[in-house]
Amino acid sequence: MSDESNYDPVLREYVKDLGFSLFGAADIREIRDSFLLPEPLRERVAFAVSLGKRLVSGALDDLTDGPTPLYFHHYRQVNFFLDRGAFLLASRIQELGFRAVPIPASQVIDWPQQRGHLSHKRIGEMAGLGWIGRNNLLVAPGLGSQFRLVTVLTDMPLEAGRPVKADCGTCRKCIGSCPALAIKESREDFDHFACYELLKEFRNKGRVGQYICGLCVKACSGPLRPAPSP
Repeated sequence: MSDESNYDPVLREYVKDLGFSLFGAADIREIRDSFLLPEPLRERVAFAVSLGKRLVSGALDDLTDGPTPLYFHHYRQVNFFLDRGAFLLASRIQELGFRAVPIPASQVIDWPQQRGHLSHKRIGEMAGLGWIGRNNLLVAPGLGSQFRLVTVLTDMPLEAGRPVKADCGTCRKCIGSCPALAIKESREDFDHFACYELLKEFRNKGRVGQYICGLCVKACSGPLRPAPSP
């Protein structure tokens, strides 16, 4: 076993015990300059751990034309789980003698561009957890897009995953589910502006207290295959 893979089983077992549904690692040296983080911090980390937690499908059941208070509560609870788990994993990595930085699951840093510190879905894609679908979300085998992600940056040497060679194929369920008409045939044509404008409308009308929707998440239940074990 190479030095780069020595720590992978340790971390994988640890996050499984924490209750995560997905685990992967990515070499982020080629993209870290794009992170909205101080340069000294970016230069100290070479790898990222991508963690995912499956949503409870029952919380999606009553979504019909937009977000509901029940879904909003579930969304916040999943984010709390992710942030807590990322903190615990970063602490564990630190105990093993390495640097680690947990990145919040849902925190906007650049409001005009709607960007966080980094793209969790991009890290997940690089780690081999799935592919970016027509809905502009990460799609994982067996889960679809019904999960949320968080990232831990580290200088711990890890075995980086490889991007999944797959796509949405003939599935177009998310296109018909989108009330903003933001989802197109090609994922490159996703209309970010239309999506964000409708999220603002939902929030301004008091439906929920955050820019969320959930309809394309509900529609993307994924292929009927077992999800990869963390």
